[in-house]
Amino acid sequence: MKEHEIVDDLNLAYLEEARGKKAQGKDVPAEAGEDFKLIGQPTARIDGRLIVTGRAKFTNDLTLMNMLHAKILRSPFASAEIVSMDLSQAQNLPGVKAVIKLKEGRVKYEGEQVAAVAAISEKTAEEALQLIKVDYKILPHVVRPEKAVEEGAPQIHDSANVEKFNEYSRGDVDKGFAEAEVVLERTYKTAVEIHQTAETHASIAKLDEDRLTVWDSTQAAFSVRDGLARTLGIPTSKVRVIKTYMGGGFGSKLGLNEHTVVAARLAKETGRPVKIVLNRRENSLCVGNRPSTSITIKGGAKKDGTLVCLSMKNYTCGGVGRGDRCSEPLIDIYKCPNVKVEEYTVYTNTGASRPTRAPGHVQGTFALEGFLDELADELGLDPLELRRKNYSSANQGETGIPYSSKGLNKCYELGAAKIGWERRNKKPGEGGGKIRRGLGVASQIWWGAGVPGTLADIKIHRDGSVEVICGTQDIGCGTRTYIATIAAETLGLKPEDIAVKIGDTVYPWAPSSGGSQTTPSVAPAVRDAALKAAERLKQLVSTTLNIPASRIVLAGKKLFDKENPDVSVTFQDAAKELRREAVFHGERSDLPAGFAYNSFGAHFAEVEVDTETGQIRVAKVVAVHDVGRVINRLTAESQVVGGITQGVSTALFEERLIDDNTGQMVNPNLQGYKISTSMDIPEIVPIFVDLIDPRINNLGTKGLGEPPRIPISAAVANAVYNAIGIHLREIPMTPDKVLKALQGKEANS
Repeated sequence: MKEHEIVDDLNLAYLEEARGKKAQGKDVPAEAGEDFKLIGQPTARIDGRLIVTGRAKFTNDLTLMNMLHAKILRSPFASAEIVSMDLSQAQNLPGVKAVIKLKEGRVKYEGEQVAAVAAISEKTAEEALQLIKVDYKILPHVVRPEKAVEEGAPQIHDSANVEKFNEYSRGDVDKGFAEAEVVLERTYKTAVEIHQTAETHASIAKLDEDRLTVWDSTQAAFSVRDGLARTLGIPTSKVRVIKTYMGGGFGSKLGLNEHTVVAARLAKETGRPVKIVLNRRENSLCVGNRPSTSITIKGGAKKDGTLVCLSMKNYTCGGVGRGDRCSEPLIDIYKCPNVKVEEYTVYTNTGASRPTRAPGHVQGTFALEGFLDELADELGLDPLELRRKNYSSANQGETGIPYSSKGLNKCYELGAAKIGWERRNKKPGEGGGKIRRGLGVASQIWWGAGVPGTLADIKIHRDGSVEVICGTQDIGCGTRTYIATIAAETLGLKPEDIAVKIGDTVYPWAPSSGGSQTTPSVAPAVRDAALKAAERLKQLVSTTLNIPASRIVLAGKKLFDKENPDVSVTFQDAAKELRREAVFHGERSDLPAGFAYNSFGAHFAEVEVDTETGQIRVAKVVAVHDVGRVINRLTAESQVVGGITQGVSTALFEERLIDDNTGQMVNPNLQGYKISTSMDIPEIVPIFVDLIDPRINNLGTKGLGEPPRIPISAAVANAVYNAIGIHLREIPMTPDKVLKALQGKEANS
């Protein structure tokens, strides 16, 4: 299988998991009326002190006995043929323990791995890289999608540079346009975004006889385990993957990485543990990105704002890998009977894309929501009213199955009131002065239903101590804390009473932490195990208390009679009734068929635009989300703040820059690649609808990882449009683009 096909498989697996395609079957209703004391409250992270004091161990913090350090030699060229490679000088350098060749033939992007070294120190490994002699024959390259589509452009793969990968239709678009009273067509563009994680990628591999153990900064411990077993040709039972703490992933750490395989190969060759840590430049070049897009939307509506047809053509560039499918928001979120979608990948000599926090939805939402604002202006309607006019209660624009729950209308209501929507310019750009102010809105849809079959165990010891054990990984979002909270809530304890064991493939299976899947997968499994444990303790204590088990309540570290609370035993005494330590197995149930499971939200942004400098300042964002039951309000709000910070960063700053002549990235660092700083973060007001989904799982909760990232760039762009009367239609909205647009407006006025 070719490299870009492997990447495509990763993207597809991610999307299938996010949508919950495997989910169907029995209905396990949420306990909507449950009077929770801990769940839904703001709970401080149980590992917060470890993290802020630097005692939490990340992969790069780990040191094993006799450990070697690995470095990878990467292609400096966007396209070249490896004519020869001489490893001898590197092999003879004192301290070098292994040098391996990783590539023969053609390299297709800057940063593609060519050879690797394992040495007694990082410095020695870096010196050895300089001694590897590679003779390249430089070949023609193309790094811009608009050039890659031209006749005679250098060919990236054996197939054409342009490839259709998605199409969808319903109704009759041509008939819809004929019936429309207003027709509008616009093109929107988004730049390539890099996963700039605080912690770059890192792996440690250790081989003990025939058993491989890998410590990896990963969002997908079980996927890495399975991928290593396949790639190295060893049984899955002999591979163990451990994930400790992580400094961000955002999709770049989903699945098996090439450098992790390199570490395992070097560990096998040397017989010693091998650590590899990528630097910032490598992080920018070869571990994924969010693909660029050029999306053209043509839409038709009645004069009252009723949408009658939408068509979308997307050219997305994922480098040597496939681009993102961006049409889901247009297909699903608004009522529209006639829809047609065509999506094309454009291949270039740049690093392959990977899922990036809400892949496709960020770009597709930027285009769709911008188009709706421009359509609303054309119709003389309030943009929010246009969205409400075309509200749907079933997926595929009201032509599919009903949503299990949808609180988007409530999001509109709460957000508009909080931002003061009545203050917006009634006509885009109608304000005056040097500083122009504007308000914008954008809607969001995502999946986040969870993965059936997720497992979790609760172990109760006879001394009353409790462990929750699950193979899931905490990628920085507070997974350990909500696991402890759910177990404590159900067993009548406090979160600090629960020992949480996660991040290891010897523990019960859990899916990858991507697609907003972790909480709605793991939380119901923990709840299931805890309910079973509680029921067992009630049965044991019912004999002691001489009351039916159905009357026993667990709370305040006791088990007591709900009709006579003075009749009680302590949790610790109840645990002594166990013959031995007891393990209770929990599993995430299937989803009931016949419903669409989605999350929803709306962001309202307020901006200031300096018409003399072109600077945009986001002053305030009100973010309202329907994600079912909120498990931990504190970390949920943190998720929203993080998503908005990233979205503002993409809207205003982030862009991979590549030199056409050399094919090399010119800003592979945090000096040249601009991201939001603390000075750029607006006032952020997170609001949750708290609409408990009655079917999705036993807690009624949906995923929250992606939703706050999806609509914010569109909301900011729409606010800029409201401020200056020009929709820039391209992110990042840098000052030069703002000034150019303003100059063009003046020239045409």
